[in-house]
Amino acid sequence: MQGGGVESLISAFIWMIILIAIFYFLLYRPQQQQRKKHEEFLKNLKKGDKVVTSGGIIGEVKQITDKTVTLKVSEGTMIKVLKSSIATYFNEEESSEKKEG
Repeated sequence: MQGGGVESLISAFIWMIILIAIFYFLLYRPQQQQRKKHEEFLKNLKKGDKVVTSGGIIGEVKQITDKTVTLKVSEGTMIKVLKSSIATYFNEEESSEKKEG
């Protein structure tokens, strides 16, 4: 009878390992890759790039420091945002297609 107890323990342990592997490959790894891609994007940011912040502000990069980015949002208006809050490049053609369609 005790052999069945060890067998069920091993079976439960194997299922636990399978669940951990599924969690890793479906959740953790893609999120880690996305974070690395965003860090690379921020590293390659340069003056003149048009970007969108995570808050939806569109601006042109005027100055970059280690932690902040100064954006020109309109004529004579500059704002300073955290570098980590820059979400992506702004593509004017793509945004105008969404308005039309």
